[in-house]
Amino acid sequence: MNASIASPTNRPAELSGQTVLVIGGSAGIGLATAIRARQEGADVILTGRNADRLQTARRDVDARAVAAFDANDATALRGFFDGLDVTLDQVMVTAGEPHYGQLMELDADELRGAFSQRLAQVVEVAGVAAGHLRPGGGLLFMGGTSGRRPGVGIGAASTVIVALPALIANLALELAPSRINLIAPGFVDTGLSAAILGDQLDTRRDQLRATLPIRRVIQADDVARLAVHIMVNTALTGATYDIDGGQQFVE
Repeated sequence: MNASIASPTNRPAELSGQTVLVIGGSAGIGLATAIRARQEGADVILTGRNADRLQTARRDVDARAVAAFDANDATALRGFFDGLDVTLDQVMVTAGEPHYGQLMELDADELRGAFSQRLAQVVEVAGVAAGHLRPGGGLLFMGGTSGRRPGVGIGAASTVIVALPALIANLALELAPSRINLIAPGFVDTGLSAAILGDQLDTRRDQLRATLPIRRVIQADDVARLAVHIMVNTALTGATYDIDGGQQFVE
């Protein structure tokens, strides 16, 4: 994937002069957002767990810098922010994966991890990142819509997804004037989706094309466009923005 650094139209670049950090920016939605932010004039910093994939992403984005670490490691996360020598304007976090499995089959440690890890990561990132944001800068996290309905095998993921909007709203009050928002996608056609679904991927795509009101499958760049809009619009904070093509209404 190659980034065109020029703004996609003749209008002024909307993130010109800003520095955008994408945690989990080496693939999928994070990478797509990093590319779009760069097209809009931002300097971009990428982090992720896979150092090789990060270097490829760095070239695709023309990123200012990259850093390889696990965002779930609180010590590594704080060490990264302590080493930053630049003020950030926007931080987007796509790192983290939902926990699937029946609740009654999880032991005590698995239960605590399934419920607390994702929510704790949001608080930890917000806490360390806020001190590096310019006044009015933005933090952007990822939730989802597909887990809002209960189902066997998605109990932990569903609970976390439902809790995230309340957490984001409370953090927006505590960390003001920093802005904090949440994007809630449905199915997005990314490498992670392919890894989860395996040989069922094409079947799922066909099902969505037939049932979604928009009659197409959502791509990473669809989410990236929304992410950049939230970064640019300084009136937005404490809110959750669904982007699922109507999936939650038909499933």
